[in-house]
Amino acid sequence: MNERPGESTDKTIYEQVQASPEFADLRSRLRRFVFPMSAAFLVWYLAYVLLASYAPQFMAIKVLGNINVGLIIGLLQFVTTFLITTLYVRYANKHLDPAAERLRERIEGAA
Repeated sequence: MNERPGESTDKTIYEQVQASPEFADLRSRLRRFVFPMSAAFLVWYLAYVLLASYAPQFMAIKVLGNINVGLIIGLLQFVTTFLITTLYVRYANKHLDPAAERLRERIEGAA
């Protein structure tokens, strides 16, 4: 690995990679997906809990037979989880994995 001017040689390869702009970019890309998606899901889940607690009449509205709004929203929580997982895998394959692979090759090449 080429040393940059002013860069200390007493750092491990992992510390050097962690301090690199490429690693900062990778961390930023991850956060751009994870933080908004986590916030959106938590708001969605909190809405479900609050509706169940404070709007039981709404949640009890029958939609089809014994299936009510509360059951549908509850099942949509699972659907949302699978959707978020699918979106994350696609995002990671396109935006995270190539950058992580380059960093891994940089670390293994220096070993």
